[in-house]
Amino acid sequence: MFFDVDGTLVPETSSSLFLAGFLGHHEELAEAEDAYAAGAVDNRQVSELDAAGWAGASEEQVRGWLDGLPLVMGIAETVAWCRRHALVPVLTTLSWSPVGSYLADRFGFHAFCGPQLETANGQFTGRVARHFDEYDKRDFALMRAGALGVEPRGCGAIGDSRSDLPLFASVGLSVAFNASTGARRAATIAVDGATCAACCPSWNDWFPPQSRRHAGSHSHSLMAATSTVAS
Repeated sequence: MFFDVDGTLVPETSSSLFLAGFLGHHEELAEAEDAYAAGAVDNRQVSELDAAGWAGASEEQVRGWLDGLPLVMGIAETVAWCRRHALVPVLTTLSWSPVGSYLADRFGFHAFCGPQLETANGQFTGRVARHFDEYDKRDFALMRAGALGVEPRGCGAIGDSRSDLPLFASVGLSVAFNASTGARRAATIAVDGATCAACCPSWNDWFPPQSRRHAGSHSHSLMAATSTVAS
């Protein structure tokens, strides 16, 4: 089960905007993110603008700021539900890799993806080390499913916006959670609520226990691993 971060697990904003409030370029980034949502700019342009604002910040500082990241309710419960039902929870996101790493460590997601920032001596340089867009996100998810021995039709994805559409088109079940109009149109089902656990009943209906046995046989040996980006 693939989980988006910004707008899905981080409601009504993005992790980048949250961090930009500390880094000092919130207004500029907000305009760029709105332009991306409208299709006027691409992810690369937004990433380069955002990365420049990170120059001089330390990895330790960012980790501390992330403790205050606004999150939707029910993440821990939803991850636990997935594990009980032989669904492997994976973060698929365009958030910077420090965000994916933080959330994976905090909640126990199996793996994460995302763009990478360049660092030197524990500080961010203001440059992008690796770009990562919505198609990379889809490819990472399919690679992770393949590593678990699961066909794409045996996977689900939960997301809310433009960056989720390529992945939505590639999996068996797509859930638009508190989502944009475009994501709702592309998704199998739409769910609204204050907790992401509201999605769990639909997953149980779509993936009956017998269809998850194969994935479950692989999950115990792979759960401890994490990955920053698709190779």
